[in-house]
Amino acid sequence: MMMKMSKKTWISALLLAGASLAQATAVVGQPAPVFSISDSQGKTVSLADYKGKHVVLEWVNPGCPFVKKHYDSGNMPATQKSAADKGVVWLAVSSTAKSASDYLAPPQLDAWLSSKQAAPKATLMDDDGKLGRAYGARTTPHMYVIDPAGTLVYAGAIDSKPTANPADIKTATNYVSQALSETLAGKPVSRPSSTAYGCTIKYAS
Repeated sequence: MMMKMSKKTWISALLLAGASLAQATAVVGQPAPVFSISDSQGKTVSLADYKGKHVVLEWVNPGCPFVKKHYDSGNMPATQKSAADKGVVWLAVSSTAKSASDYLAPPQLDAWLSSKQAAPKATLMDDDGKLGRAYGARTTPHMYVIDPAGTLVYAGAIDSKPTANPADIKTATNYVSQALSETLAGKPVSRPSSTAYGCTIKYAS
């Protein structure tokens, strides 16, 4: 009887451990959470598709003033294009719940990004919030850089000036560009993490 109880306890512990792992968020210096998700064009995009490449994940919500700061000024599109020119794969992610007032359906989100001359490789539609929660994304924007080995090497803010004022971009340090320059050169990222700033992501409940 005791052996049976012990086995049940052991199985329960394993199930709890599995649940904890499923809810674990991304950790800098560790393998980035893998994913397979539909993009705004209805195509399935997986992190494994870009094995051997640097990948940037950018959480986006066009209704957020902090997102508008970086898009209306041209800063985010310019950072995207600079990264793409270096062979980096840039993936935008929308984790805004469909029930949120500022949710944009794929055609509308694509149209908005196009109007800003944005250049993500794809826009991932994380309507159920699973991808965002796996990475621990809290704000828009929230940025992540993954190296060719699949290791997360940067997580945090787009830059060093946590305001919604576009004028601050000129004097800010672009943490994503800095991280990419260093990791592309084979160097350790000097600032692997920072506190993301922006609007709280409105996750599906």
